[in-house]
Amino acid sequence: MERKIGSHICNTPLVMGIVNITPDSFYAPSRQATPKEVFKTIELMIEEGAGIVDVGAASSRPGADRLSTEEEWERLVPVLKELRRFFPHALFSLDTCHSSIVERAYGLIGPFIINDISSGEEDPLMFGLAARRQLPLIAMHKRGTPQTMQQHTDYTDVVAEVRGYFASVLKRAEEAGLSQIILDPGFGFAKTTEQNYRLLAELPAVFDFPHVLGLIGISRKSMIYKPLHITPQEALPATSALHLYALQQGADILRVHDVAAAIQVIKLHQLLSPSSTS
Repeated sequence: MERKIGSHICNTPLVMGIVNITPDSFYAPSRQATPKEVFKTIELMIEEGAGIVDVGAASSRPGADRLSTEEEWERLVPVLKELRRFFPHALFSLDTCHSSIVERAYGLIGPFIINDISSGEEDPLMFGLAARRQLPLIAMHKRGTPQTMQQHTDYTDVVAEVRGYFASVLKRAEEAGLSQIILDPGFGFAKTTEQNYRLLAELPAVFDFPHVLGLIGISRKSMIYKPLHITPQEALPATSALHLYALQQGADILRVHDVAAAIQVIKLHQLLSPSSTS
């Protein structure tokens, strides 16, 4: 299956490496304090096979403090100023809900993928800007904010409701003239552990839209480590097991902390299901 994101084309599932320019992301080793650390991490991720590198400066873990737009930009700008000098051809995504940050970032690094966990709801200008700049946008399902989302898990049918939400997002995107939407079910965002696993088990139904790519973000999350009574640091083997399952269920992009391990999973998936990459 050919996967196209903007002008980038790949015949295998893609790995998106996570780079957090923040002191409070839930997985401590993913936190990067300085531009030098960020660039070193990005270089390693690209060497290991990341097709996309996702850069963010505001944590969205449950209970995370909310940053102002300017605080978020102040964390990003030292990295973005030098990003294209070091990585002129890499495909980046920017994890933000603010169209003003997208506009300023575009002026520094050119085209990238917008990774908006609010699916344009927090900033009504986001879809229009993405359409004008012809930027792909990752739209995630959630309820509430990082401060309140775990109080909003009262679904009648989580699969049907997430899929219905995606249908409305795709309609809004079409009305805005947005060229490409990538769907993210938002594992861990306003979902119980049981609801997360139901979504994972029924991914084909969740992603049942024509010509739309599906992204999975489960790396080292509490849906993995809490049932196993381990820490995020111990959760890589179980993460890899669920990544293989997600690929078998049709996932196109794995958003991960551990690029090399995810690349190994994709290679084994290809051996198990060679027709999925043709």
